[in-house]
Amino acid sequence: MDAKPEMSAALQIRKESHLDLVLAGAGIVPATRNGFDALRFEHCALPELDLADIDLSTQWLGKRLAAPLLISSMTGGALRAERINHHLAEAAEVLRIPFGVGSQRVSLEGESDSGLTQRLRDLTPSVPLLSNIGAAQLIDRKGIDIARRALDTIRADALIVHFNPLQEALQPEGDTNWRGILRALEQLVQRLGAPVIVKEVGAGLSAATARRLADAGVAAVDVAGSGGTSWAAIEAARGASDRQRAIAEPFADWGLPTPRAIASVRASLPDMFVIGSGGIRNGVDAAKAIRLGADLVGQAAGILGPALDSTEAVIEAYKITIEQLRISCFCTGAADLQALRQVSLLSSDGIFPS
Repeated sequence: MDAKPEMSAALQIRKESHLDLVLAGAGIVPATRNGFDALRFEHCALPELDLADIDLSTQWLGKRLAAPLLISSMTGGALRAERINHHLAEAAEVLRIPFGVGSQRVSLEGESDSGLTQRLRDLTPSVPLLSNIGAAQLIDRKGIDIARRALDTIRADALIVHFNPLQEALQPEGDTNWRGILRALEQLVQRLGAPVIVKEVGAGLSAATARRLADAGVAAVDVAGSGGTSWAAIEAARGASDRQRAIAEPFADWGLPTPRAIASVRASLPDMFVIGSGGIRNGVDAAKAIRLGADLVGQAAGILGPALDSTEAVIEAYKITIEQLRISCFCTGAADLQALRQVSLLSSDGIFPS
């Protein structure tokens, strides 16, 4: 008897559970703990700018973006994923921002494609589209083949490899053998023929880890620090026994806060393309992330509700964030993103210099 359909069904159920818990707010870290509230821009009362002329555009993967925002990976094959991904892809094209899909493991191993097909490329002809697999899949003997299939299935511009050791350790069914991941990543970079991006999932990338990834040849890193969705808290809520919940609960606020992760990675790797995600609630947080060194800023859980609703709801949510980012530039006297990276950022705790 083939165990693969049974494994795929179990994985599908797990993804559905994750989605339900995220939507219910089970893993949302309180806003006061995302690290961004400790930072404040120095207000410029004389900007000498026209708000309408502020340039938020940037370039990535050979494509011009209207704003430095990324629709981050947020659903990995749940039954509702086809509708979510369709709305996100349409919104990304209208907004001219990149779109990263969630884990493609279910669609690659199961009977349902979850909407992760070449149709997504048809919907996003002019913006970067990013495929996604888990780091633990790389050490499979067919790891590179899996990566190529993930890339080709949606005709993506680049591949995200998500790193989630804490989440895997807290799942009874988690992939906990991570020996050989770095070597497998090096081989992937050499053989894939497309840019490879490494993304954490809410516990942050340290400068030391980012340097190892840079040495392996990755094209970009997404620090995905603590302060947004806590997958440890999600796994605690999902725990089937008191023992599982007791193990997971102390890790609910584990990880490197996003502001610290961005700043430390940027200081260590001045030429690395850095994506800042994890607890980005609005355009002011996005502006702070860019000031600290992020090239793009990602949002995931915060946009999931609109994504379930409609394309228009996603577009409106991002338009609000973009306008908040534009006003942040205006009130710091920054005419563009490069100027924003030079403005004064004050800290109440002394961690970041003004």
